[in-house]
This record gives sequence, structure tokens and C-alpha cells, in this order.
Amino acid sequence: MKNNQIKSGQEDKIKLQEVLSVNEVASPELKRKILRARAKALALEVKDESAQQECIEIIEFRLGSETYAVETEFVREVYLLNNFTPLPGLPDFILGIINIRGQIISIVDLKKLFNLPANGLGELNKIIVLQNEKMEFGILADFILGTRSIQLTSVQTSYTSMPGISSEYLKGVTSDHLIILNAKNILEDKKILINQEIK
Repeated sequence: MKNNQIKSGQEDKIKLQEVLSVNEVASPELKRKILRARAKALALEVKDESAQQECIEIIEFRLGSETYAVETEFVREVYLLNNFTPLPGLPDFILGIINIRGQIISIVDLKKLFNLPANGLGELNKIIVLQNEKMEFGILADFILGTRSIQLTSVQTSYTSMPGISSEYLKGVTSDHLIILNAKNILEDKKILINQEIK
């Protein structure tokens, strides 16, 4: 349907050019019809271009008063925080471990990792399990807001850092102040790779 409309608009545009090129005078009604069709075709072309812009799928979550997101390609699942086991002798940003269907997962508290104000654990706390081909752990979220697609062009990557968050953890910020974390770098951060220390 769209292709037919674009084709029709292009044909009308050619027709108008032909009319003008041979110095024929088109009637006002014909000119209006051709210009309307041309405007429609141009509008459809703009829509098609915006649809083709690169997008990323994200999951949004709250930490304190701020809204954060990570790309869903690094998210295995979201799990309700119920029973977890604290482990002594680990960095304070490691909340502990949790058993998810027989698999032991470490829980990283981003508030402590980013030096953000902590308000304790609540009943709504969730764990977003991040994974890549080498590493897997959960990050603590106050609550989950949902998933959506955003265009990469809407993400401002000029931020080198934000209060408490170093540039290595930051992918960018959107115009509505959504802070997109760099899940790839978080997963590869040697400071978080504590599994080798646990024997």
C-alpha cells in the first residue's frame, strides 16, 4: 500500500515536471492534486526513514529517585528477591547470593557500587539477571517499570560521567532523563568478577 502511494506520488511529480517543461499551463485543480500527492509521498518516505533508524530494546527500572535501563539483549530474566544469603568478606556492593531454580546467582547492589543513597530492601525489590557468554549475575532494582524500544539517536552519549557513575558504566542518557547503563561493561568489569576469590 505504502509503495503504491509513493509510486503514485512519484508519477504525479514526474507528470508535473513534464507539464512545466513543455510550457503547458496546468489547471489549478491539477496542480493542487499533484502537489497533494507529492506531499503524501514525501511524508511516507520520512516515516519509512525513521522506522529504519536503529533502535535498542531496553528494560527500565528504578533505583531510588532515578530511572535506569539496560539493554534486554543482556537480560536473562527478572526475578523477585525473596530469600538470599549474605556472604562475609565480600565487597559491600555484593548483596549476597540467591538460588534461582538450582542455580546460584550473585546479587550486585548498584546503589552501593555507584555510591547512591540506599533506602533498604522492600517487598517490591527485583533482581535483573544479566548475562553474556562468560558471566552471569543479578543486579538489584527497587522495581521494574517495563520494556520498550528507543532510537539510538535519542541517546546522548556525550555524558562522560554522572554523580556516582563512572563513564565505563554509562551508555548514555535520553532527553527524558533515563540513564542507560552499559550492561556489557558491567558484566566485564573485573571489580565485580569475584567468583575466582570464592573457593
